[in-house]
Amino acid sequence: MLRLADVARRHGPAYLAQYRGAMLPSHVRALSAITYCRTPALGGHLGVCVQCGRRHLLYHSCRHRACPRCGHDATERWLTRQRQQLLPVPYFHVVLTLPSELRRLVRSHQKALVNVLFRAAYEALAELCADERHLGGQIGALAVLHTWSRTLSYHPHVHLLVPGGALGSDGTWRPARSGAGQPYLVPERALAKLFAGKFLAKARRALPPDVSIPTIAAGTRWIANVKPVVPGADAVLRYLGRYVHRTAIADGALLSCDDDSVSFRYCDSRTHERKTMTLPGHEFLRRFLQHVLPQGLHRVRAYGLLHSRHRTTLRQLQLLLAGGTDSAEPEPDDTSPRLRCPHCRQGELILIDHLSAEQCFAMLEVLAITMSTARGPPQPLQPGASSP
Repeated sequence: MLRLADVARRHGPAYLAQYRGAMLPSHVRALSAITYCRTPALGGHLGVCVQCGRRHLLYHSCRHRACPRCGHDATERWLTRQRQQLLPVPYFHVVLTLPSELRRLVRSHQKALVNVLFRAAYEALAELCADERHLGGQIGALAVLHTWSRTLSYHPHVHLLVPGGALGSDGTWRPARSGAGQPYLVPERALAKLFAGKFLAKARRALPPDVSIPTIAAGTRWIANVKPVVPGADAVLRYLGRYVHRTAIADGALLSCDDDSVSFRYCDSRTHERKTMTLPGHEFLRRFLQHVLPQGLHRVRAYGLLHSRHRTTLRQLQLLLAGGTDSAEPEPDDTSPRLRCPHCRQGELILIDHLSAEQCFAMLEVLAITMSTARGPPQPLQPGASSP
């Protein structure tokens, strides 16, 4: 299967040679990490199968947040940490999107305006929910930044996963009401209008005096979508995981890559048709790398009741809403990964040695071993396990 790493290896050197002086350090690091992910250059571990005795060289992952091969493992680790943070209530998925006139401005001033986007989105939602006409209390939210469209264009928007209720000033839980047979949180138009005002006001304060905010065309709608999520702990967690560690493009979307171009499939957001786009190699990398955030910016943030400083309050709410019964499952004692042998597909791999990059290259030259990368990575024997 064609992978993003293959594209990076084919077009990355020429791209760096031409544009390195103008690239952000975070873009250079991302391109390097993806290029060398799960190759001898990052070192590895030597494993032996307890069933067939075969030895396998397991290359290390880059663990970069822009790498699609490492995103699945990161999602599983995140899900494991978050299982104890769920409330037994319906959840809402809220999406707030900036108008097209502001996209270039945000891309040029990410360190200032990404923070503004997060704060404006949460504060607008929290202010509406605090209104007695809606929930009348404090909410919690997990916010995830996305900056890409399905064709890799720059399209900044924030996803918020919100428990369906609020904590009132009297310490009681105020659940979201129902409307037209579905849970209801806040009106979308009111949320979009409040979000617009907060973003523009905060952006003016955050930007340097010589930077002006583009004029937004009259009648332009700021888009806000508020939809209920299917309830249930596992369903909610999996739904959250889809948005937390997703990269701009998955390996499965790539179709072909040659010396001149890269082709990938996408789903048209308007017609829902499957389409194919072909871009020059340098343009594909430019579009992909613009979604790698500068160092120090986090793409996932927790607010309100879901923030770590409210962990005690959250736990009390879990007990209250569950009827006072501590139903939390205990953490497993053994969380170490167990890997299946890629040769016999039955035995478990035991890691017997840690290898540096130099040792990996030397071993490839002198030992006739079964390469795990030739048959695919070892398969986990239990959910959530991953190779080193």
